[in-house]
Amino acid sequence: MPEPDQPNPQVSGDTSVDPDAAIAKPADVDTEELLRQAESKAQEHHDAWLRAKAEAENIRKRSVIELANAYKYAIEAVAADLLPVKDSLEATLAADSAALEALRSGVELTLKQLNAVFAKAALTEINPIGEKFDPHRHQAISMLPSEKEPNTVINVLQKGYSLHDRVIRPALVTVAKPKDDRA
Repeated sequence: MPEPDQPNPQVSGDTSVDPDAAIAKPADVDTEELLRQAESKAQEHHDAWLRAKAEAENIRKRSVIELANAYKYAIEAVAADLLPVKDSLEATLAADSAALEALRSGVELTLKQLNAVFAKAALTEINPIGEKFDPHRHQAISMLPSEKEPNTVINVLQKGYSLHDRVIRPALVTVAKPKDDRA
């Protein structure tokens, strides 16, 4: 009988595998190569991530600068449109012996220029005479007895202005108060 540790020579086609043979050198080479490839790929991904992170930071910084410039120069177009208005006012004041009618026509022309600038900038006038009092658009200075319906604007002391439907300055108004029925 053969010894237990020895393979049976009578059995043909022995397919038993030596456990030490499974850890052979060629398998180690493939594993090391795979490890090097994985490390290389990980380094590539890390580098790409760092580049993407740097690009995102650059975009953020650029956006901050662009936003600051947008705020800083937001009124540039309106300012450029106001320069001719200023020039007209200075020309009117520079006239030495201008007649009253010439001064009046110069001021009217300047007012037309200013109204054109306001229209271009979507700055609209709030002149609520005869309208119902609206605390969002008007500021009541006083209430006076009137024949008009109560809470109706009867006098505008100073016009208001709105920019794209946002009130920049409310109109200063006098409002009709209800008649006192006590006599």
